[in-house]
Amino acid sequence: MEFEVPAEHRMVREQVREFCEEEIAPIAQELEDDHRFPREVFEELGTLDVMGVPISEEYGGLGGDQLMYALVTEELGRVSGGIGLSYAAHVSLGSKPIELFGTEEQKERWLRPLATGEAMGAWALTEPGSGSDASDMDTTAERDGDEWVLNGTKQFITNANVAGSILVKAVTDPDEGYDGISTFVVDPDEDDGFHVENVWDKMGLNCSPTCEIRFDDCRLPTDRLLGAEGEGWKQTMKTLDGGRISIAALSVGLAQGAYDAAHDYAREREQFGQPISKFDAVRDMLVDMYRKTERARLLTHKAAVRYDAGERVTTESSLAKLDASEAAREVAEDAVQVLGGYGYTEDFAPQRFYRDAKLMEIGEGTSEIQHLVLGRQLGL
Repeated sequence: MEFEVPAEHRMVREQVREFCEEEIAPIAQELEDDHRFPREVFEELGTLDVMGVPISEEYGGLGGDQLMYALVTEELGRVSGGIGLSYAAHVSLGSKPIELFGTEEQKERWLRPLATGEAMGAWALTEPGSGSDASDMDTTAERDGDEWVLNGTKQFITNANVAGSILVKAVTDPDEGYDGISTFVVDPDEDDGFHVENVWDKMGLNCSPTCEIRFDDCRLPTDRLLGAEGEGWKQTMKTLDGGRISIAALSVGLAQGAYDAAHDYAREREQFGQPISKFDAVRDMLVDMYRKTERARLLTHKAAVRYDAGERVTTESSLAKLDASEAAREVAEDAVQVLGGYGYTEDFAPQRFYRDAKLMEIGEGTSEIQHLVLGRQLGL
């Protein structure tokens, strides 16, 4: 299967890469240290017209495909895992489901500002007690005349405190299991009963806010239901196929950033009269880092190309996410090792990539869940 990146995709990638190197890389560590969400960066990404890469031009997007979106996500992750994570959550979780399942009115009201970069998007699935069984949810939405009344708590929600809209999963019929879950659009600025309970300090990715949110009799008009009642879980499965590709792409970016830092350091750092890249132990480590990064990239591109062809990609997206997330952690760890004592300091990027990479093996389905998904796909 051929993975030559089309010319238009290369042009977008180069444009984003230049922006990342000039505008994000110099402040990446500072953003982490300050735990600051860089809204100005996302406004500039909107100016570059990449906040809605896979969204139709009809609704303010770029009209690109999943492969182009993966390339942009990778470039962001190459310099800042936190910015890459907030971007991925905004596009694949907060925006794309509205295009896939929303009415024309919902797309005009909610999708357009997301696609143009005027607002950030978020998606609320996980709950404090659900763990890897995301369908085990206590958040409910009950019909009351012309309104839905939302109650419950969601945990580890990216962008929730900076979002213009949040797609919330809730149980509308407790007797129907998976078919009793629905999706609602919540406006954090206008809907009474919405509360941000906590913004977590994390091991890494601290410029990307991760929140606990609560709904107390949050009343929503009936037009906030996304798609039909009871379709929430089917929507979730479709969304996660694309979401796992985006996390795979972000992981590839983290791995590439870590490899680049180690590669450049090894060629410049001299010991015993020669660059340390000439020593077998360092050279072999760098070769393995390169191999893992390229393998993860190919799996990610394969999943994206098949997604764009309209094929079912549960196997491909799960495999890409599993491999790329583990590659990111392994490559980042080795990058720290290549830099030695310097790698453990915040003056050099590998420590940041290492901390950021760990979440890739947890979010959007843990590595253990990916093994479960793949086992089922393989008939095991």
